[in-house]
Amino acid sequence: METPPLVAPDPDNPAYRLVTLVHPDQPCDGVLALLHTVTDKDRHAGDLTPHLMERQDDGGWSITYRLRADHRASYQLYPFHGEAPGTTHPDWLRVLDHARPDPYDTEPRLPARDGRHPSSVLSLPDAPAQPYVRRRDGVPRGRTVPHTVAGRRVDVHLPAEHDSRHGPYPVAVLLDGEMWGEVLSVGDTLDNLTADGAIPPTVALLVHTMGPGRPDDLSCNPDFVDLLADRLLPWAATEFDATTDPAGTVIAGQSAGGLTAAYAAYRRPDRFGNALSQSGSFWWPDETEFDEGSEWLTRRFAAEERRAARFYVEVGLQEWMLLTQNRHLRDVLLARGYDLAYREFNGGHDYACWRGGLADGLAHLLGSGTPAGSAGSTGSLERTM
Repeated sequence: METPPLVAPDPDNPAYRLVTLVHPDQPCDGVLALLHTVTDKDRHAGDLTPHLMERQDDGGWSITYRLRADHRASYQLYPFHGEAPGTTHPDWLRVLDHARPDPYDTEPRLPARDGRHPSSVLSLPDAPAQPYVRRRDGVPRGRTVPHTVAGRRVDVHLPAEHDSRHGPYPVAVLLDGEMWGEVLSVGDTLDNLTADGAIPPTVALLVHTMGPGRPDDLSCNPDFVDLLADRLLPWAATEFDATTDPAGTVIAGQSAGGLTAAYAAYRRPDRFGNALSQSGSFWWPDETEFDEGSEWLTRRFAAEERRAARFYVEVGLQEWMLLTQNRHLRDVLLARGYDLAYREFNGGHDYACWRGGLADGLAHLLGSGTPAGSAGSTGSLERTM
């Protein structure tokens, strides 16, 4: 008997699949399916009814989605009592605090932070490969050590057999480092990339930015970027023989962090020669599309002299609030002659997608190979030199 989630061909279009999620019988009045970004889009529209599971004859619950065969998403299920959850922000926070993974899933789950439950991960057959995200046996292990630099927590992942005699080492600055290190174990990804020769041994600086100061730090803030450039990178050079060459330095971030990574290459290309932006919030500072106050950074790239920086930019096709702005940034960077790799993946604002994209972006910017997920992916990787 096949184990849920059940994936079947779409009889009307071979590019799609019919995906059925199942929840077992238990005392409740309904079950809400949270398919990352897809459910959230309808919540923003004020209507969660498309994601309420239907009661089955055996007492269980199920719902079927029609998804393109390259879709990847984390998801959870939320049994509830009484009326279905509302769509206000407090309602949604309560849902997120209590939603749980699919009890029938068989793939490794996506960990969460802040005491929330992990998520299940749905990866349909044509989704981009993610060969680097899981810990492998037999791979030389690096080590991660906590530090404080300029009053900020920074976890440093050193490659296996790190030795100053073999430096200087390329350096990767990862924003939201507490998520990547403590929750998602990005050290395993870095070790896998190094073992496969996809990147050279690299010093990774996992900068904690998920506290109360995040909206200020990750908002084209010159003081924050200068702190990274003038305090963090010199410290890493002294302590761990990290390179001072901007061509060997990557800064990576997601959402507001993706905006900040691109801004760092704009403001300080003398230190950040490579920017890896995933689902960047390029609407900043005004979420209104095409308003003259929005897309400040894109307009700066369009108006000012070309920086000596390379970019890897990706965004999800389900990210209705970001897709247009990321495409606009792509067009501007291409028009200005930047070295750009650009990809659109069929997913949302989701670490289930970002963890594979981070590995691909690091391989592209620090290595010489084609990112593993590019061949046959939804948005083929576009490059210009």
